[in-house]
Amino acid sequence: MKIAIDGTAASGKGTLSKRLAQSLGYDYLDTGLLYRAVALDALKYGLYSLDDNFNKPLTEECFEKSTRIELKTIALGLALPISDSPDLRSQKISSLATIVASLPEIRQALIEKQRDFANSPPSYKGAVLDGRDIGSVILPEADFKFFIDAKPEIRAKRRFAEFKDTNSNQTQETILKDLMERDKRDKTRQIAPLKRLSDAFFIDSSSLNADEVLQIALNYING
Repeated sequence: MKIAIDGTAASGKGTLSKRLAQSLGYDYLDTGLLYRAVALDALKYGLYSLDDNFNKPLTEECFEKSTRIELKTIALGLALPISDSPDLRSQKISSLATIVASLPEIRQALIEKQRDFANSPPSYKGAVLDGRDIGSVILPEADFKFFIDAKPEIRAKRRFAEFKDTNSNQTQETILKDLMERDKRDKTRQIAPLKRLSDAFFIDSSSLNADEVLQIALNYING
């Protein structure tokens, strides 16, 4: 079985995906980590640089053709699943990953990797993938599709709570601004934009906790 979960940043889609996979005994793939890993390597190898104040504009044009070729090589060399780490979860990597994800060369390089994981999961039972184009591009034939969202203010509050534990100097206001800008980039990019599909079961997690969201998803799957 294949389950596709899409949604906005900090909406709770990652938490749902992990818990759903655990409940069903399936394998889980956070596809966003793939783009974060490429973004992190871009910094490590000097393919891109970010200053503390984000003074360098984050746009697709920041990556020249030669740089994109190197990024594609990095993407093709990734081994799935990606091991999560604090470095991959920083606000800077998050912002840069959004730009990396808009590059056609990178998306194409990672499509087959994601599909292969879903078609041949390590457990041979099933797979849960979350991201922003899973139901629309990666697994349009998924057995179940979900779209998770929440009010921007709620999502910013959640993300702020996460960052407080990492001694981040981000304020809730700057996080809200970043999330709204990221939503706009995700929804308006030319390649695989984030969109709520008509065949995806919608969950508004604004007033729900993780247990409630999981139960709603399980009830839907179990019919």
